[in-house]
Amino acid sequence: MTQVDQLNGVIAFVHSAEALSFTAAAAKLGITKSAVGKSVTKLEERLGIKLLHRSTRSLSLTPDGEAYFASLRHALGEIEAAETTLLSKSQAISGRLRIDAPAAFGRQILMPLLLDFSRRYSGLTLSLSFTDKIVDPVEEGVDLTVRFGETRDCTGLISKKLTEQPSVVVAAPSYLETRGTPQSVADLQRHDCICGFGRDNSASWRIKDSNGAPIRYLPPVSHQFGDGEAIVAATLAGLGMCQMPRSLVRAHLETGALVSVLDEIADVPVSVYAVWPVTRHLLPRVRTVVDFLAEKGRQGELD
Repeated sequence: MTQVDQLNGVIAFVHSAEALSFTAAAAKLGITKSAVGKSVTKLEERLGIKLLHRSTRSLSLTPDGEAYFASLRHALGEIEAAETTLLSKSQAISGRLRIDAPAAFGRQILMPLLLDFSRRYSGLTLSLSFTDKIVDPVEEGVDLTVRFGETRDCTGLISKKLTEQPSVVVAAPSYLETRGTPQSVADLQRHDCICGFGRDNSASWRIKDSNGAPIRYLPPVSHQFGDGEAIVAATLAGLGMCQMPRSLVRAHLETGALVSVLDEIADVPVSVYAVWPVTRHLLPRVRTVVDFLAEKGRQGELD
């Protein structure tokens, strides 16, 4: 079997797996249904595994077929990205750019910058989502995510640090008047603390230990909310104290609507990262927006 025949079998399998139909694959490839089925069968024989379960009405992937299909999609994505890069030298930045970011940071800080970025490239369209849920850009089909803190599972991902900013523990003056101002970590046990929730230790705070090293601290949780905007709103309402990146509460600190406490131990830097799939790395629109955000970070516009 020639390499061309082997490649034809792979292509036939990919289209069949995507549609779960030999008929649909045949229509897409411009060949007969029988030719598609024979190509996939030859591929299975060469690999020595069964990739597809066949019935008179439908196709389904075997476990081996699912694993092989996932690998092929990743490889084809890299090929597509490489081709895009070769073509990009004569092309303008264009296409749809899908970005996900934390709710409060995304709306307050990133949104104005990304709108400015979009205005520079008339052929570019934005798809923005703002959520504090940790999104897997590979699974969700997102070109770029912006997150606080490093990504734990970096399989198939690339990350770039955009900026670093201090975090702060804040409360409304009305709350402090009623409950008093904490002077130590031990005092926090007598206070109401407002936190997030989820799989990424969002109920914990980062503070400095006696040696000045950052540690995770689990405060007594009174209220929990699913995004940063809700946490800040609850804190403004006097329901308790919260810890946030300073950029998200700076305006409230300047007006006096919120007051910072425990500055000596709560001032732990938090890093902001751009994270994107390896398969998107060579896309001009992704590289360009990452460079744009990194420059804004250097200029202090992400703080």
